[in-house]
Amino acid sequence: MIKPLTYQQLLKYVKEDHSLEKELNVNDSSRAISPELKDALENTILPNVNDPSRNYLYSTLWTIIWKEKNIMVGDLCFVGEPDADGEIEIGYGTYEEFQRKGFMTEAVGGMIRWAKKQPEIKAIIASTDKSNAASSSVLVKNNFIQVGETEALFNWRLSLINFKFPNPEDLAK
Repeated sequence: MIKPLTYQQLLKYVKEDHSLEKELNVNDSSRAISPELKDALENTILPNVNDPSRNYLYSTLWTIIWKEKNIMVGDLCFVGEPDADGEIEIGYGTYEEFQRKGFMTEAVGGMIRWAKKQPEIKAIIASTDKSNAASSSVLVKNNFIQVGETEALFNWRLSLINFKFPNPEDLAK
């Protein structure tokens, strides 16, 4: 299950005191906020989510909850609203103890399904560190195409125009 966090929930997320887990009625997890995410939360995510002129769904964290264990296992986000061409960037991270279990592949698929229903979104873009094969694999399994690279990153794109969702069994491979 993926759930977008409200401004008040993000404030609890930042505290890392399990108050968010209590509110969401999920078991405590071992999540830790990386310095990069902390910076993004303070300087971009929280101000944008708190801005009433913006659609917070394009700026907030969406938490991933493993329903079977009722625990948060990772987060995703869009990096702002779609641009003039209808492109939106996605970012994601799985908590260390839950990595390489397919959670992020499934969650990114869920975000694609949500994005496909938004008429203003025409494509999703992403970047992955060249040394992070697992992150690239999440995108490949969700039909993203590598469209470029820099010295450190691979750049990816998924066009939602005429996009057909992959068979769920294929994602597990």
